[in-house]
Amino acid sequence: MSTTLPSCPKCSSEYVYFDGSLFVCPECANEWSDNDTAADVDEFVVKDANGNRLEEGDNVTLIKDLKVKGSSSTAKIGTKVKINRLVDGDHNIDCKIEGIGPMMLKSEFVKKA
Repeated sequence: MSTTLPSCPKCSSEYVYFDGSLFVCPECANEWSDNDTAADVDEFVVKDANGNRLEEGDNVTLIKDLKVKGSSSTAKIGTKVKINRLVDGDHNIDCKIEGIGPMMLKSEFVKKA
């Protein structure tokens, strides 16, 4: 083992410590062994209704009319939306729909444009 500890492969934190057989990151609670590679780290992937991988900045199209909670408006099928950011959770696309405003969408209701 070297004298300098590696940074966390998940969050890139430098506050890593060695706990017997594993490296531990106190910021994100990631644990890995010295033999693990960066490819073994779980990667956050969001896919559209057709299975295409989505990334921030992609343009997507709604494949279903979506009612807007707390409003009488509806986001219509075929509306093009630009993804502002992808988040982990039930509604994993953060975007802004013209005429409606900022919204969170489920990736299962969009397809890559």
